[in-house]
Amino acid sequence: MLALKRLVTVLVMIYLLLVLLLVLSPGSRDSLISVTAGSNPTNFYYGLFLISGVLLLLQLVTENLDSVLLRRDVASREGKINELKARLYDQQIEQRSPTTVGGTRTGTTVHPDGYVAPTPTAAPTRPLPTDRDGTPLA
Repeated sequence: MLALKRLVTVLVMIYLLLVLLLVLSPGSRDSLISVTAGSNPTNFYYGLFLISGVLLLLQLVTENLDSVLLRRDVASREGKINELKARLYDQQIEQRSPTTVGGTRTGTTVHPDGYVAPTPTAAPTRPLPTDRDGTPLA
């Protein structure tokens, strides 16, 4: 698909360069009209119009097809990611279930019998900052 898209883009670029050459250079335009359409420039411009319409249609079709294929690919990958997430979640639930069956956790601290809480000690006193004379700054 990418090769077709690039081919169409190259064809459109070549066609645009050819049209710019014909529009901006009267000598090449007149010589190409005389070779392809004879003495009638209307047929020449009608042919250019048809070619541009076909190229535009081809480019629109390839761009839309590429867009649809990319969206489908993204949706497929997102589905795979969701499936892997679900498997991981199931595995985590299975790993957690044996540990929670053993006992209930209340969220409170239970001290064993005979536990003595440590007594708080007084905060150490720091000397107050003083100025040069030795008087406290507080």
